[in-house]
Amino acid sequence: MSRTPVLAAVAGKVVALRDVADPVFSQGMVGYGAAIDPPHEVVDAVAPVGGTLLKLMPHAYVILTGDGVGVLVHLGLDTVRLEGAGFTTHATQGDTVTAGQAITTYDVPSVAAAGMNPVVPVVIMDEREPTNIDVAVGAGESVTPHQTLFTAER
Repeated sequence: MSRTPVLAAVAGKVVALRDVADPVFSQGMVGYGAAIDPPHEVVDAVAPVGGTLLKLMPHAYVILTGDGVGVLVHLGLDTVRLEGAGFTTHATQGDTVTAGQAITTYDVPSVAAAGMNPVVPVVIMDEREPTNIDVAVGAGESVTPHQTLFTAER
């Protein structure tokens, strides 16, 4: 079994994944982890783990670690509808990235002004056991980028 520390992708207040206002995340349909309610300012979203940038869309990205753990960062809920508005990417799909490296600049105020929830779920892809996620920062507590948000055991 491996232990993968997963860093906070953005600063903000931690939100329990079950409390995210989207059943895809709150019910663990794509995996388990935690979420962050970011400050209402322009922020850089960083790589929560090192590895290969497997998928990069303006509003979301997936990084695959060397141990085969996929970590999804989704910048806001339903933000795919913005078609890239409010997001500036700083990497290319297929890049090798390091934990803490800036991946996307996230314009939180513009997403909120569009009427969308800016919360940032960070999940282990296809994790079916919520008990395999050891949350390091509790719901309602503040977290900063580069701080361990949770550890995944696989």
